[in-house]
Amino acid sequence: MPNERSSTAPTHPAAPGGAGCLQLMMDWQMAAVTGALLAQGQQWEAMAAWQRSAAAVQRELMDEWICRFGGGVPLDG
Repeated sequence: MPNERSSTAPTHPAAPGGAGCLQLMMDWQMAAVTGALLAQGQQWEAMAAWQRSAAAVQRELMDEWICRFGGGVPLDG
């Protein structure tokens, strides 16, 4: 004989009104923030690569200047 009280009792408490909407908004916000942070990380990587190439050009120009006006070969390699 089934217990009728246990079959009609909810197993989880009812969520307050609008809880699903709040979770949906939080999921959307996390997706937007995650995308923005990934884009910013790619921008930082691009800037770092550009700076490395600019530093290599600067070293090369300095070596050429030393060879031309400094009277010899640069000692740093």
